[in-house]
Parts: sequence; structure tokens; C-alpha cells
Amino acid sequence: MHKVHLDSAVRPVAKICELIAKAYASKNDNKIKTVLTPIHKQRIIETCFDYMINDEKIAPKAYSMNTLFILGKEYDWVHPELVLILERDFQMQSSGFKARARHILKKLKRY
Repeated sequence: MHKVHLDSAVRPVAKICELIAKAYASKNDNKIKTVLTPIHKQRIIETCFDYMINDEKIAPKAYSMNTLFILGKEYDWVHPELVLILERDFQMQSSGFKARARHILKKLKRY
């Protein structure tokens, strides 16, 4: 995952990370819950933070925001870092980023 840097491949990797996080956090039993190890989760978190920090397009950043929000429920250090990045980059990003960031920030304040 961390070796993927082509724009055409980053978006699907970010989407897969989001789908894995959603499956892991779902209420229904599934294979992801038993197979996903803490090392996998840490690598997903690291990759998503890389996408958020680096100059990626909006789609990987949006998927990464959701992934980090979901996995941040288990790792208490993730949400504060995510808030810092979202607030820092808010003014410089596109309207799509701003919309998703507002949505995630609203969720984080309720959580």
C-alpha cells in the first residue's frame, strides 16, 4: 500500500482502505473483523495520513478522512491529528475537500 504513488492507483487504494475500515466497524460479523490485525490497521492509518499530508487529489483525501475517522475510534491519537490536518488545510483546498472536512469535523465534535 505504501509503495503506491501513481495517481491512477492511489484513489482505488484509498477506497479499499475505506471499505475495509467500514467492514471492520460494522455491526455484522464478517471476515474482515477476524483477519484484520493491529499491524494492518496501523499501516492503513499511516497510509491514509500520508494521503492527507501529501499533495493528492480530493478523492483519496476524502476516503482517507472517513477511514481515519472510523479507525480513530480505536486509536485515541488519530482523531486529534486528523482535526489538526483538516483545520490546517481547510482554506487551501477545493470545495469538495471543504465539504467532506466539515462533515468529518462535525462528526468528531459529536464523538
